[in-house]
Amino acid sequence: MNQTKKSPPSGGHPAPNRMVATRYDSRELFRGQKEILIEHVGHAYRLRITRQDKLILTK
Repeated sequence: MNQTKKSPPSGGHPAPNRMVATRYDSRELFRGQKEILIEHVGHAYRLRITRQDKLILTK
């Protein structure tokens, strides 16, 4: 679970409203499965790995 940070603007201080994204390896999320369910604001979303090894998110 690595965090991706953007370089601070010139002056050396990060911008106050920039979000820091958390990076996940898909193998950690899927744990050998081909699809997972993600709940967001009361709705379920299905994230699946295709035969071409791409990700598809559907509601």
